[in-house]
Amino acid sequence: MTIPDAVAELLDRSNRLGADRRNTNYAGGNTSAKGTATDPVTGEPTELVWVKGSGGDLGTLTEAGLAVLRLDRLRDLAGVYPGEDREDEMVAAFDYCLHGRGGAAPSIDTAMHGLVDAPHVDHLHPDSGIALATAADGEELTRRCFGDRVVWVPWRRPGFQLGLDIAAIQAANPQAVGAILGGHGITAWGATSAECEANSLDIIRTAERFLIETGSAEPFGPVVAGFEALPEEARRARAAELAPLLRGLASADRPQVGHFTDADVVLDFLARAEHPRLAALGTSCPDHFLRTKVRPMVLDLPATASREDVTARLKELHEQYRADYAAYYERHATPDSPPMRGADPAIILVPGVGMFSYGANKQTARVAGEFYVNAINVMRGAEAVSTYAPIDESEKFRIEYWALEEAKLRRMPKPKPLATRVALVTGGGSGIGRAIAHRLAAVGACVVVADRDAGAAEKVAAELGGSDVAVAVAVDVTDAAQVAAAVAAASLAFGGVDLVVNNAGLSISKPLLETTEQDWDLQHDVMAKGSFLVSRESARAMVAQGMGGDIVYISSKNSVFAGPNNVAYGATKADQAHQVRLLAAELGAHGIRVNGVNPDGVVRGSGIFAGGWGAQRAAVYGVPEKELGAYYAQRTILKREVLPEHVANAVYALTAGDLSHTTGLHIPVDAGVAAAFLR
Repeated sequence: MTIPDAVAELLDRSNRLGADRRNTNYAGGNTSAKGTATDPVTGEPTELVWVKGSGGDLGTLTEAGLAVLRLDRLRDLAGVYPGEDREDEMVAAFDYCLHGRGGAAPSIDTAMHGLVDAPHVDHLHPDSGIALATAADGEELTRRCFGDRVVWVPWRRPGFQLGLDIAAIQAANPQAVGAILGGHGITAWGATSAECEANSLDIIRTAERFLIETGSAEPFGPVVAGFEALPEEARRARAAELAPLLRGLASADRPQVGHFTDADVVLDFLARAEHPRLAALGTSCPDHFLRTKVRPMVLDLPATASREDVTARLKELHEQYRADYAAYYERHATPDSPPMRGADPAIILVPGVGMFSYGANKQTARVAGEFYVNAINVMRGAEAVSTYAPIDESEKFRIEYWALEEAKLRRMPKPKPLATRVALVTGGGSGIGRAIAHRLAAVGACVVVADRDAGAAEKVAAELGGSDVAVAVAVDVTDAAQVAAAVAAASLAFGGVDLVVNNAGLSISKPLLETTEQDWDLQHDVMAKGSFLVSRESARAMVAQGMGGDIVYISSKNSVFAGPNNVAYGATKADQAHQVRLLAAELGAHGIRVNGVNPDGVVRGSGIFAGGWGAQRAAVYGVPEKELGAYYAQRTILKREVLPEHVANAVYALTAGDLSHTTGLHIPVDAGVAAAFLR
C-alpha cells in the first residue's frame, strides 16, 4: 500500500526535526498530520489523524511508529470528558478512536494533536523553548520575544485538558503560529507540513537568538576556585577511578549500567558558583526528569580534593540522597501511588571531572546524561534572561508516579539474563573470544572486546551493535599498564566491570628438548601472568563496586591431561587452573565467583590453531591439518567436534545466574576425554 502523501510528509518532517537535538530530545516530542482516507466499511472518505505513538523517536520514526485515529471520534471525546480528576481514563478512550488496528499505541499527547484546529501540529522540547517556559516571568518573555505570533499556555500536566487548553488559546488567537507551554516545551501548527515545520523552527531559532542577544554573559555566576575542570588526562583518570564506586552507589536498589561525559557544557556548569542552587531545583520538562529523576546527586568538594575525602563524601551524599528521595516520595504519595521505584540517583555530578549517568542499559544511561545536558542548557537560558523556576515538586511527583507511566514501564520487555552486566573478554578479536563476546552480548551484557589486534577488536565490537553494546580496547595482557587502561576503559564506557573472561592465549607445540626459554616465557607471560594481571585489576573494580562479579578462565583440557610435545602450554594452563581455585577462595568474601572452562581441540574458528598451532599438532598426531578437528572428535567419548560457540555456552552457563552458588569449578568442554576427567 502506498503511504498517503500526508503520512510521507509527516515522516520526512519528523525525521528532519528529530535529527537535530536543538529541536527536541531523543524520544521526546511528537508530530501529527491530518488527512482523508477511505473507510473500508462504508466506502466513504474519513478524516484521520496520524500522530507519533508512545515511546518512539522522531529522528528514526517510521510508519509503524504512528498511531492512526478517526478524527471525528477523537474530537467527540471532548463531549464526554469527565474532567481533570479522571483524565487518565481518556488514554483508554483513545482505543475506541483507532482506525483499523490503529498502528502504534497512542501517546498522552494525542489529544493535543487532534483538538488543535490545524492540519499539521508539532510538539517539541527544544532547550531554547523550555528556557522561556521555565523562566519565572516566562509569559512576559514570550510576549517580548514573539509578540502575538506565539502565545503562552500556563503549565498543565500533559493530557486531554492540556489539549483543550491549547485548542482554546489557538482559537482565541487566530494570528498565532504556536505556543510556549509553561514548564514544558513548545507546540506549533500549520496549514501544510512545510509551514508547520517552518513555524517550529522559527520559534526555536527566534528563542535561541533572544536568549543570546538579551541574556547575561555569565548566567551561572563566576568560576569558583578549585572547581575548574582538571586537565584532560587527570580528569579521565579520576573519572575511571571513581566510576566503579559511583556505579555501586547508584546500584544500591538494582544494578545499573553507567555512562560518563566530560563535555564542556557540563564542566563549565560545575565550575560555576550557582550550580549547587540550580541542581537542587531539579529539571522541569517531564521528558527530562522522567529520565534524570527530580534532581541529581552533586559532590560538594573541589576537584583537587583527595581520593579518600571524595570517596567518604560520596558515600555520605548517597545516604543523604536516598533519605531525601524517600522523604520526597512520602510527601506526595497517595494510597493509589505505585510503590517507590528506587531511591538511587540517576545523575551524579562531580566538579572538575564530569557527569555520571545511570540506567537499565547503556542507551538508557547515555540518554539520561543527554537529557541532563539539555537541562543545563535550559537553566542557562532561563537564568540568562530571568530566574530558573521549574514546575513544583508535587507536579513532578504526579508525573513520575503517574499510573500511565507505571503502565508504560510494565509494558517493557523482560530484561535478558545478563542485562546490566559489563563483560571484559580478552582475546575477544577472534576465535573463542569472539564467540564468547557474541554470546554474552546476545543475552544482554555490555561487552568490552579486548585484543592485542585493535582492528580485530573493533570489528567484533561493530558486529555486536556499536558503542551502546560493545567497545573495543587494544591491550597486551602481559603489560600491567595496558591491562589497567583496559579496565579503566570499561569503567568509562559502562561504569565498571562485572564479568571477566581470561581468554587471551597462544600455544607453541614443541618437544621438551626443543622448547626454548623464549617459548616458555611467552606462553607463561600471556596466559599465566596475563590472567593474573587481568584478574587483579578487574577485582579492584569489582570490590569498589560492591556488586560481586564473575571471573572465568578459559583454561584447557591440558591443564589436567599430560600430552606429548606440550610442556610450556600444559604447564601454563595448569597455572591458570590453580589460579581459579586460589582466587575463588580469596574473592568469595566480596561475592566474586571464579570458575574455569577446559576446552579441547577447538580447531574451526580458533585463532590459536590458525596461527600455526594446528599445523604443529597435526604433525604430532600424523594427520593432515585440515582433518585435525575430525581427528580430535574421534578420540572423544561423544565423537563430536568442539567449536568456539560450545565454549561460549559454558561461559554463559557459569555467569547467567543459575549457578549462583558455584565457584572454584572447572567445566570440561571437550566432548568427553576420559584422561582429562576432573578428580
